[in-house]
Amino acid sequence: MTTIDRVPAVGGTRTVPAPDPIAHEYLLLALRLEQHIPGLVDGYFGPADLKAQVDMGQLRSPARLRHDAADLRARLATEVTDPERRDWLDAQVLALETQAAALAGDALPYLEHVARCFAYAPPRHPDARFEEAAARIDGHLPGEAPLTERLAAWDARLQIPPDRLADLATWLIGRFRESAAALFGLPEGEALSVSLVTEQSWSAYNWFDGGRRSRIDLNTDLPVTVAGLIRIAAHEAYPGHHLEQAWKEADLVDEQGRLEASILLINTPECLISEGLADLGQRFASPPGTRADLLVELYDRAGLPIAADPTAARDAAETTMALAPERDILASIRGNAAILRHADGRSHDAVLEYLCDVGRYEPKTAAKRLAFIEDPLWRTYVFVYAEGEALLERWLQAVPEPDRAARFGRLLHEQLTPAAVTDPG
Repeated sequence: MTTIDRVPAVGGTRTVPAPDPIAHEYLLLALRLEQHIPGLVDGYFGPADLKAQVDMGQLRSPARLRHDAADLRARLATEVTDPERRDWLDAQVLALETQAAALAGDALPYLEHVARCFAYAPPRHPDARFEEAAARIDGHLPGEAPLTERLAAWDARLQIPPDRLADLATWLIGRFRESAAALFGLPEGEALSVSLVTEQSWSAYNWFDGGRRSRIDLNTDLPVTVAGLIRIAAHEAYPGHHLEQAWKEADLVDEQGRLEASILLINTPECLISEGLADLGQRFASPPGTRADLLVELYDRAGLPIAADPTAARDAAETTMALAPERDILASIRGNAAILRHADGRSHDAVLEYLCDVGRYEPKTAAKRLAFIEDPLWRTYVFVYAEGEALLERWLQAVPEPDRAARFGRLLHEQLTPAAVTDPG
């Protein structure tokens, strides 16, 4: 039996397999590039000595890092024999090379940059798509007030009181954990905790710490509806980000010694897959056939007044489900807005108006969305949610319904590139 050397991991309480030369250079490249792009590393639970080496070492220039990335890509063909691993690393390193090149003054046009970062070219959707979705929402929420006001009023009725949020989230995550265990299994020792935070731009965030452990932060500054909590619990916990990272740590890092899986990187192809599977997770955690029942139960557990009238609660649940796909379409307008701003050169005010008029955003919400789109780190990332989900939805639909859970399960265990899931086979 081959003995696997293990080394201390960051945090000081665990060990991980020692990386092979390719993973060693990949981790160093990513950690060094993060010194120029704060936030690039979304999580790291790999060897502690590599992190210390970068932190204490001399800062490498973007031009040098671009060269390092190109050299690493050239080595993959001869040093990585597993084709799936080689393809995944090639796509990841190309994304890092692209970002280093941009910092070095050799930036590509916006859409070409995005396509190289994600190994996927995001589409520009016709405005008619959003207008048609808004018309369908109008049919579900008739009234004289502007549609944005009707949507805001609808959400206000179904918001979870902040003092109920933590307990309700913990209960719901526990329920989704049970369903995930039955469908996909759980790695030994996995666990997560829920914390309440304030003064953040997001509503929820998963922080994967390694050791199969995550912390999920819920931002109490932003209102969370019952339907929103279902999405958050599935996306951040089970079978979304937490379960994906826990399984990949168990399988890829600890069993197979693929230490490249011990770092999570923004604006790389793995993000498109990870955010897509997290959004798709809701249909396995809360299948459409039983979601109305869950919504009604959550109205009651949240102490919402509507729960006192069973007929009204059921109607609200069914309307919520009818609105969901249309609201998802409207939310995907953020990709169009990013293209208008960064590829077409439209002004800040023009894109803000577009989000309000075509996307039916309230002005305050539109301003927040545009701030995200204009942020140097997130201007590329904006596509991963809607486009990642759409990509994986097509991949799941290519197999019969009874086989879709097993196909989704592959996403939790394997390093799949966008090209791999574009193939319908």
